[in-house]
Amino acid sequence: QVYLVESGGRLVQTGGSLRLSCAASGRTFSNYAMGWFRQAPGKEREFVAAVSTTGHSTYYADSVKGRCTIARDNAKMTVYLQMNSLKPEDTAGYYCAADLWGSGSQRGSEYENWGQGTQVTVSS
Repeated sequence: QVYLVESGGRLVQTGGSLRLSCAASGRTFSNYAMGWFRQAPGKEREFVAAVSTTGHSTYYADSVKGRCTIARDNAKMTVYLQMNSLKPEDTAGYYCAADLWGSGSQRGSEYENWGQGTQVTVSS
C-alpha cells in the first residue's frame, strides 16, 4: 500500500496558476501509475490527468488539456499537477490516486490508493 498526501490547493483568481503536489510514502512509488481526479459539490468525481510509472506517458481530460501538466519525480516520491489559466469550473476537491502496475487509466476504479484531497477554489 502507498499513502498519499496532497497539498497546494488554495483560492486563486480566474486565469491564475497553481501547482498541486502529492507526496507518497510506503511501497515502491515507481511501481504505481498516478492520477489526479477532482470532485465538485453535487457532481461526480472526474478524471483530470494521469502519468505512467516511468513518467514517459501522460493523459489528460479534454477539459484541462493544454492547461494542465502532470509530472512525477520518482526519487522524491511525488507527483505534481501544474494548472494554468484556471477557470471557476475548475473549482473542486483534487485527489491524488495510485494504481499499482497501472498504465494511467482514466477510471477511478482502477486506483487502489487515494489521498484525502486538497481544495482548489477559483474565483470569478
